[in-house]
Amino acid sequence: MMDSPSSVRVDAWIWAVRLTKTRSAGATACRAGHVRVNGERAKPAQAVRIGDEVRLRVAGFDRVVEVRRLIAKRVGADVAAECLIDRSPPLPTPVERQVVAVRDRGAGRPTKRERRDIERLRGR
Repeated sequence: MMDSPSSVRVDAWIWAVRLTKTRSAGATACRAGHVRVNGERAKPAQAVRIGDEVRLRVAGFDRVVEVRRLIAKRVGADVAAECLIDRSPPLPTPVERQVVAVRDRGAGRPTKRERRDIERLRGR
């Protein structure tokens, strides 16, 4: 078996462990500031090492993983799961997510009845 490298690019690693669909999506996430390595914003070419904490913002929620093994090539899902320790907080339940009332553009101010419905929806 080939020796694993001492460090790997962060965009390649998050792609290899299946946190992003493509490597370019990983690089785009890095450039947009959605990837942090040990609390610092990461550029796509930043090196990650074993033991580093990688935070990736996906669909409005943070994925927090610890690097357990370095890989640069995409592997199967079972092997990819062995390369990280998932420390992500649990996703909020639908009840915890606040429902936002949506009004059509140009509909004007809400009527008294609509305002009461909005307040009831918000739980006030």
